[in-house]
Amino acid sequence: MERKTASEYPQELLDLFHEYQHGEIDRREFLTRAQRFAIGGLTVTAIFESLRPNYAFAQQVAKDDKDIVVSSETIASPKGNGTINGYFVKPAKMPGKLPVVLVVHENRGRTPYIEDVARRLAKANFVACAPDGLTSVGGFPGTDEEGAVKFRQVDGTKMFEDFLAAYDWLKARPESSGKIGATGFCFGGGVVNHLAWARPDMSAGVPFYGSPASAEDTAKIKAAMLIHHGEMDTRLANGWPAYDAALTAAKVPHEGYIYKGAQHGFHNDTTPRYDKDAATLAWDRTLAWFNKYLR
Repeated sequence: MERKTASEYPQELLDLFHEYQHGEIDRREFLTRAQRFAIGGLTVTAIFESLRPNYAFAQQVAKDDKDIVVSSETIASPKGNGTINGYFVKPAKMPGKLPVVLVVHENRGRTPYIEDVARRLAKANFVACAPDGLTSVGGFPGTDEEGAVKFRQVDGTKMFEDFLAAYDWLKARPESSGKIGATGFCFGGGVVNHLAWARPDMSAGVPFYGSPASAEDTAKIKAAMLIHHGEMDTRLANGWPAYDAALTAAKVPHEGYIYKGAQHGFHNDTTPRYDKDAATLAWDRTLAWFNKYLR
């Protein structure tokens, strides 16, 4: 199946699918409102299918790559849902203790794309863990639609406690140098902004298109923060100046980038919203940030 690009769709249709993905409308309403884009023999169902993630695209680093070691770990979370599963990845040849990075998923659970992000970090000589916030309801079920349903079944406060437990577990790992960072996407970007104040020992955070922390909470942040937004993701991009000002007031080392023409979700290489140039540049900046503040 050929990967489509965002430029092949009207922005209004992309915005409509964004509403669907974030639970603001259901599938039926999406199909009804998208009907007017079904022209030239294209059905609304075909439009919907073309916009959905194709996880066959989500592998930049193979699961059996000889340079990494992957394991499934059960992490205790007594203040959360009891336990959370961690997708744990480290370099096959450890040169000693290494910095660790927590990877937080979107509002669908830990998809194959998120697991690949963890593997990419291990290839870059970090130890990474991607917890699955859906562990208490059986884990990511395999499709975004089912994942969205399960996501809404989990108590948000308890899920955040699960991520805190995964953070503490990862930092304390024998492979860990004690320097810890976090990156996350969409919902996970918001989690990273919250982890930054909830865990003042965090050294670096890189949220991709995540909701910012409140001004009150931003004042507690100690971690160096690198913020990524897509220009077409107007709600979050327009909120960046206020967050920038709050981080400046808190004397937090930080940088923020708004990627021209990029959509919300531009780093996720399984959907048409993927923007290769923006994603590559943002990832290069992310690795440089972690190398600067975690090494």
